[in-house]
This record gives sequence, C-alpha cells and structure tokens, in this order.
Amino acid sequence: MFLNLMAHNAKTDIYEALLENLKTTTSALLSSEEHVFRVLVVDDSKLQLKIVSAHLKRWGLDPVQCLSAQEALKLCQTQEFDMVVSDWMMPGMNGLEFCKAFKALDRETFGYFILLTSKSAKEEIAEGLAHGADDFLSKPVNPEELFARMQAGQRILEMEQMLQDKNKRISETLSKLQALHEEIRKDLVEAERLQHSLIPENHVKLERGDVSILFKSCGHVGGDLVGFFRFARDRLGMYSIDVSGHGISSALVTARLAGYLSRNNKAQNIAFERDHNGEFIHRSPAHIAEALNNQLLADMETEHYFTLAFADINLTTGHTRFVQAGHPYPVIIRKNGTTELVGTGGPPIGLIAGAQYRTETLELKRGDRLMLYSDGITECQNANDALYDEDRMRAALSDHTGNTGLEYLNDLLWDVSQFADGTPFYDDISAILFEFSGDKT
Repeated sequence: MFLNLMAHNAKTDIYEALLENLKTTTSALLSSEEHVFRVLVVDDSKLQLKIVSAHLKRWGLDPVQCLSAQEALKLCQTQEFDMVVSDWMMPGMNGLEFCKAFKALDRETFGYFILLTSKSAKEEIAEGLAHGADDFLSKPVNPEELFARMQAGQRILEMEQMLQDKNKRISETLSKLQALHEEIRKDLVEAERLQHSLIPENHVKLERGDVSILFKSCGHVGGDLVGFFRFARDRLGMYSIDVSGHGISSALVTARLAGYLSRNNKAQNIAFERDHNGEFIHRSPAHIAEALNNQLLADMETEHYFTLAFADINLTTGHTRFVQAGHPYPVIIRKNGTTELVGTGGPPIGLIAGAQYRTETLELKRGDRLMLYSDGITECQNANDALYDEDRMRAALSDHTGNTGLEYLNDLLWDVSQFADGTPFYDDISAILFEFSGDKT
C-alpha cells in the first residue's frame, strides 16, 4: 500500500507540473492583450461536452460549446477559434466532414483540430489526417492525455504565431525596402538624366569637320565622360575621360570634371589661364593634364582617379597636339581605311602628386578621323572571357569606313555587341570621333 501511495503521489506531482506548465504557456503565449486563446468543443453528447469543457475550464480556458457540427461550422464562419476539440461520430455532419470544412475556411491564422474518437485502426487515422486533423484523442477522454494534446497544439500555435509575427516584420521591412528602392530608382533615373546633360549633343557639324559622340553606361550612371569645346574659332579641344570604379561615386566625379572643362565659361575651364594682361590663353594638353591632377588631389577627397585623352585640334591645318594619361591610345582612321594607334602613355590623373605629362603631336589630313575612346570598348568580354581588344576594334573601324558620324560609331557598337553575344557590359562604353574635312577655301 505504501508503494501504491508513492506511485500515486509521483503521478500527482507529474500531473501538477503539467498543469502548471499548461497554465503558464496559455497565459503567456495565448492570452495576451493582443490575442485571447479560444477553444471550441463539439460533441452531440451533452455529458461528453460537459466533461471535456470542465477539464478545459480547470486549466483557465473558457471553451465555447456546440452540440452539432453544423452549428459549430456556422459559428466558425463568423468567429475564429484557435483550437477545436470535436467528436468524430455525430449525426448529420460528422467530425471528419466538419474538420475538412473547418480547414477550408478563409482564416487569418492556423486552427488546430483534435478529433475525439474510439477508432484506432491505422487506415481510419490516416483518413482523419488526410482531411486535415492535427491530432487524435481516444474516448473516453483521459485528462492527462488531454493535457498532452493541448500542450502539443499550443506549441504548434505558438510556432505559427511566431512565424506570423516574423512574416509580418519581414513584410513590413520588405515594404520599406521596396519604397526605398523606388526612391533610389527615381534618384538614379534623375541622375542618369543629369549625367547625359553633361555630355554635348551626339553630333555637331563644324566649319571644317564633324564631331560625333557614343555614350553607353553599363548602369544608370557611370564614370565615363566625353566632350569638346572651342579654344578659338579654328581650335577644337576634345577629350575622353574614364573615372575609376562604377556607379554613383564615379558619376559624381565626372560631374565635377565636366565643370572643370566647361564649354561655356572660360573662367571655369581649366584648359584656360589668364596672361599678365588678363586675357585668356589656352594651356597645352600636358599642362591641362597637370592642372587636372593638381586640382583633383587638392580639392576632391576621393579615392577615385581617372584616365584622360585630350586633343587640341587645329581645324585649318589638321595639326593636333594631344596628351595621354593612362587612357587607351587614340586611334587615327586614315581616309584609305588604315588605322594607327598613337601616343606613349602617361600616369592616370589623381594618383601621383606633381606628375608630369607629355604633349605629343599628330597630323590629320582631309578625310582622316581621330577617335578617343574608353577601355570599355577594348576590354569588353564575351562568355569565354576573351577581350574585344585593340585589333578587333581597328578591324571594325576599317571595315565600316563607308559610313560616317553616328552611323560609323553605331557600327562599332554593334560589332562590340556581336562579340559580347549577350554577355552584359561590365564597363561604360564611350567614344568621341572627329572627322576632318579640312580647309575648303
């Protein structure tokens, strides 16, 4: 008898521990200010309904009772219950049919469904699972087993609530990110529009030649800049710039450089300086590169540097002075279709304080063309990681000499695109072309 008493006491201790755990879980997780845990009990037997409900009330729950599945289903269509404890065998609509209909309801949260049954065959249990039942409880109902089933259901509901909360936070964060992305997209579109405004019109006819421009950014904005301005009526300055890196920070540097090479304001254009009489005179290409180098290192706190090709063209004679600062070699396309790469190089601008540059010369004859371009052309890659390179570029320039101006540059771009064969451009592509018609007088 003493052993029986010990076993009874141990069983009672376990029962009380389970009860306390259930109360704590229910109170802390499922009866918060935001959510009141609701249980629906369905049974055509008033006695069984009373027994199950009494157990639930002891554990701090306030179950809603229904004597038929039809009544319970109507109730579930207007109210949400977290858990349903339903008898299987009932007249009219049985528990299995009710379970299937309950699971088909349009609910905001998951509903846990426990079937009360005397059935124990595996195929019958499988049928219940197939209709959406989450758990089973044998009749007559054992309080401790009901405890365990309630706890299991509460753990599932707790995890479901946690997932819902996380999904809500994720959804809210995603909405904020989407709104932020849209703002950034709008800013980038506007930045793209502004950057294109820094580049002159893509084709200009001059008295003794034409200037054409190709510009294709690999993103919304990029680090390439091409342009030209007039030193004087018979002197043309044109340039090609490639700022290191890509994207917004590179584009900001190009915007600053566009101001240093202003087309409309000699006082702002670094290519000009005043003599002792206050008159504007223009610097040599080498001195322009040196002035840009000094300006970049002195005024701009940036890790970016840039490469430059700058040409000072005499529109009457074709005599051209140029400087190359880390930029691809300028290319001359002669009237007969042959090509020449010119220049001896030089350090990029913005890397070395006090860097020295060299002014070089070339001669253009009537019908010749001079093209300055960024390495986005020659270093374009295809799917096999092969480079377009200078040889392919020169071949394309020779093959299309029957065309002029923008059509000529677009032929080059088409050839580069064919070589890439669908591989995205990972760098900006730009070029400026001068076609020398010479003195017609």
